[in-house]
Amino acid sequence: MISSIIKFGTRALWLAICLSAALPAAAAAIDIEAARLLLIAGKHKEAIAAASSGIAGETKSPEWPLLLAQGLGEVGGYEEARDVLLKATKEWPLNLEIRLAAYEAAKHSGSEKEAGAQLEELERLASNRAWAYRSPAERVALGRVALLFNLDPKKVLEQFFDPVRKEKPEYRESYLASGELALEKNDFALAAKSFIAAAKKFPGDADIQFGLARAYAPSDGEAMKSALDKALKANANHVGAHLLLADHYIDAEAYQEAGKELETALQINPFHPLAHAYRAVLANLRADDAAEKEARAAALKSWPKNPEVPHLIGRKLSQKYRFAEGAELQKEALRYDQGFVPAAAQLANDLLRLGKDEEGWKLAEEVQKADPYDVVAYNLTTLREAISHFRTLTNDHFTVRMDPLEADIYGNEVLALLDRAYAAITKKYGLQLRQKTIVEIFPNQKDFAIRTFGLPGGSGYLGVCFGGVITANSPAAHPGSPSNWEAVLWHEFTHVVTLTLTKNKMPRWLSEGISVYEERQARASWGEQMKPRYRAMILGEDLTPVSQLSGAFLQPKTPFHLGFAYYESSLVVEWLTQRWGLEKMKSALADLARGVPINRALANHFEPIEKLDAEFAEHARQLANNTGPKLNWDKPKPSDFANEKAASEFIKENPDNYTALTELSKRLLQEKKWMEAKAPLQRLIELYPDEHNPEGAHAQLAKAHRELGETEEEIAALTRLTELTPDATDAFQRLMQLSADRKEWAKVIAQASGFSAVDPMQPAPHRFTGEANEALGNNSAAIAAYRTLLKLDPPDPPEIHYRLARLMHEGGDPAAKRHLLMALEEAPRFRAAHELLLQINDKPSPKSRVTP
Repeated sequence: MISSIIKFGTRALWLAICLSAALPAAAAAIDIEAARLLLIAGKHKEAIAAASSGIAGETKSPEWPLLLAQGLGEVGGYEEARDVLLKATKEWPLNLEIRLAAYEAAKHSGSEKEAGAQLEELERLASNRAWAYRSPAERVALGRVALLFNLDPKKVLEQFFDPVRKEKPEYRESYLASGELALEKNDFALAAKSFIAAAKKFPGDADIQFGLARAYAPSDGEAMKSALDKALKANANHVGAHLLLADHYIDAEAYQEAGKELETALQINPFHPLAHAYRAVLANLRADDAAEKEARAAALKSWPKNPEVPHLIGRKLSQKYRFAEGAELQKEALRYDQGFVPAAAQLANDLLRLGKDEEGWKLAEEVQKADPYDVVAYNLTTLREAISHFRTLTNDHFTVRMDPLEADIYGNEVLALLDRAYAAITKKYGLQLRQKTIVEIFPNQKDFAIRTFGLPGGSGYLGVCFGGVITANSPAAHPGSPSNWEAVLWHEFTHVVTLTLTKNKMPRWLSEGISVYEERQARASWGEQMKPRYRAMILGEDLTPVSQLSGAFLQPKTPFHLGFAYYESSLVVEWLTQRWGLEKMKSALADLARGVPINRALANHFEPIEKLDAEFAEHARQLANNTGPKLNWDKPKPSDFANEKAASEFIKENPDNYTALTELSKRLLQEKKWMEAKAPLQRLIELYPDEHNPEGAHAQLAKAHRELGETEEEIAALTRLTELTPDATDAFQRLMQLSADRKEWAKVIAQASGFSAVDPMQPAPHRFTGEANEALGNNSAAIAAYRTLLKLDPPDPPEIHYRLARLMHEGGDPAAKRHLLMALEEAPRFRAAHELLLQINDKPSPKSRVTP
């Protein structure tokens, strides 16, 4: 039935079915409030019948045609709703609510001329009769009319919606109007505040729970789902709730579930334009051109120039990193309605993510001027000012934009690292990039989030790749939470290659899996690694089937679960590549570029997805079981460590238990029993030698050795730690000092490089690099390191200026004198500086003399 109605567009037949099914209910008289409650509960047929009966009754009220039109609209009777309201405008020509509803109905039924006429009448009534509209319903309607004519949204809230809510808190429409306005401006926090207040007043209201779900959608998936559950419990026929669920499932790549939600929505309203727009999205994602064309036609049938349709399709494609297609669809939406701000705002973001900065920033400014309260547009224009001072570094393959100070400190190293990644990854996957990749590195996490997502947040992200554009946090953006920026950029550039190869048509799990896998291929310590908790998750209930892996990224229970999703995805890629070969993987990527669905691509080159699910699960369990295979991984009961006596008994009875060894080591270290702590730590390392934990057994054993004065053993433990973990800055710091003390200068330079790969904005690695190169006679490298060090506000600038002066004087550089004077300005009694100054004044360096 539904499919035939959709196909042939037999709207009249569908409405006849709806009305005939409700005829028995129309026999009994019902008051307006009871009819409204039927509509709110999703009993559309009964509400339509009640409103029809009310219109035919003796008591005339404008509420009846309003309710009838709303009910008809809920089941797809857009033209019929327009006719009902057009007739009502003749009976109640001064009623603002009816006029506003008539305008919306005319617009959504594609009657542009009629919509224009109603808009003119709304302007006349609002301008000449605002004084007459005093009821709560009229004041809210007047506020909504004001928004149509671009009145300041803040004034609308203050003059219309807020006063109504205060004067008549039981009037739900004021809450809905305020919340919807905040959602329209992308102010999700304000929207949530409004809907939370409404939910307390109207706990069983589906529309309010739906509004709350929309407010939570960008930031809290669990809260969104909870609100949607409540909405659908109150109104199982809430089309908006079903569409938001479909949207959520599309993001999770759960396309079958999304299709089911759309089918449910279309059983309620077979003509809903956005339901068909979502169908077009699904058809596009499975490369079904004919189905996409049919769905788009159905979406635009009632209103051929509905800008929401291409806007929605484009937005969802952009969320799949299909920015070029998304941008074209936003342009289509703007051709339908050049004042449709959501499309302009999305287009600005798409252009920026495509690297078309001039167009993108210009459009963002235009959107912000057109709608100063749009949060995303405001954030983008503010961001542009904040990063206007960034410096641009370029080479043959990359354009890098960085804070000027950071560019001075490690900009060249960024370009060098990216060039190494380019050479390795493009050769491996057989790709020649035609355009330079743009890389933007932000020292402020909020700026990174706004550039990347349009809104603050995203604290768990280190970098994001849009295809030809990479955004990344610099080490300064996460003080106290070190991460290896070299590994991050290697990871993101791998995305550039795989997204280009697949034309951005790859599931998230595969994209992330290849990037993490390539991190580990570049350096064994990079990327996500097996951990005790990951081992437990694999052997427990947390291993996600390959067929559902993208969903693991959408709503992870904890940040740790998100990390596990990255790790598991990389294990799948590693397993597929090792078992079937890289060429098979490249062939699967080529299939994806042609629009082949992921499961079919995997079956074409590996095995059917059901078999892959089962075999990979077995492979992952083997890996987990082979991690510390001789360790006892049993988890102690809480009572086993309830007190010191119980803990001692458990440790004695379970000498090779991971938790027992860990707890015993911790206790002995806390008690400063350094010698005693060595035994359990050494046993841990013997049984689990590859623990990738910067604070694990290797670090703890190094601490014990240090306290015991066992320098050789400490160096061995720290060196092994830096081989296992890419961000062990404390270990690098200690090793630099120990190597310098032993005058092992080559090691100092290597260790300083390891430290700088994590946090180049710290003075220590540059100081040690300078001292090491100076000792080795590499004066130019030492001078460069000391110059860098001075930019980082070191604790002893006079000493650094002096060292620079000495080296520069040896090289015949007359600027040596300036550095000496700067040293003496801060430390007037610096004797060595005075002596060098005398040497310079009395006897210039031989290299600076001119031979006659």
